[in-house]
Amino acid sequence: MNSLNQADTRFISTMSKMQPTEKVFVAGHNGMVGSAIVRKLRSYGYTNLLTRSSAELDLRDQRQVELFFEAEKPDYVFLAAAKVGGILANSIYRADFLYDNLMIESNVINSSWKHGVKKLLFLGSSCIYPKHAPQPLKEEYLLSGYLEETNEPYAIAKIAGIKLCESYRRQYGCDFISAMPTNLYGPNDNYDLQKSHVIPALLRKFYSAKVLGLPHVEVWGSGRPKREFLHVDDLADACVFLMLNYSDEKFVNIGCGHDISIADLAGMISEIINYSGAINFDSTKPDGTPRKLMDTSILTNLGWTPSIKLEEGLSLIIKQLHLLFPEITKTVA
Repeated sequence: MNSLNQADTRFISTMSKMQPTEKVFVAGHNGMVGSAIVRKLRSYGYTNLLTRSSAELDLRDQRQVELFFEAEKPDYVFLAAAKVGGILANSIYRADFLYDNLMIESNVINSSWKHGVKKLLFLGSSCIYPKHAPQPLKEEYLLSGYLEETNEPYAIAKIAGIKLCESYRRQYGCDFISAMPTNLYGPNDNYDLQKSHVIPALLRKFYSAKVLGLPHVEVWGSGRPKREFLHVDDLADACVFLMLNYSDEKFVNIGCGHDISIADLAGMISEIINYSGAINFDSTKPDGTPRKLMDTSILTNLGWTPSIKLEEGLSLIIKQLHLLFPEITKTVA
């Protein structure tokens, strides 16, 4: 992992831009991404972090957000708060995904402008790209085709966030930037099979099958789609890097630059868990976008690359699965 305790030349010339004692608001700090950003900032010596749970501050409520910014006056904002989920959740809660995310980003970005935030980083998603965009996905492919139907509302909300940052920069001169992460995994992920993304869903399924001695694991879809995965701690590192080193209206992709088929991912997880049963693919379930590989050349040219390989990251999580799923573990205790 990268650390400011070492001679990290990426940060030396830019540390004056965000002082460790300045107020930094991490919106969505209880989520996987927000909590990783908090861990990263603290490891780099930032001590004046502002956090609020959704019970304390409903970011969908304009008045609450206005009062928070007026009272706290943060200097920097990481906008990691969002309503998120996998294919099933996106298909069922389409209105919620659109409304909640539009309200969250609109309120936080507008209040950041009104109350003089020095810099804001908005986090989107790779689902903003057209379903059949050329691979790898370059930033300029945005709005060049139709979106994937299963997550269209979420994608539209995230595109709106990008355009909000771009427009506040153009009209008011705000230093608001946007970053689009690829598929993420890691600590504090959501393992609810009705709402989770592919990696936590597969981890839960394979762990259950291993512990309970089940003869097979069912995986949604054909297994042919390819996805890119980034450990959330790498994402957090990239976010801090961009906050310190990047200022432009063009959003930036964050990824690792290579992908893996869902079938190969399932096989990798099965092997690490040491599960000996069969893997069955249910082709009646949706595959989603055939491929989503990010072009990360802008970020790479700025000087940032990830440090956690997929197999290493999965192994770290799998070692903790007995703690994540005590209800499963207890069934054979």
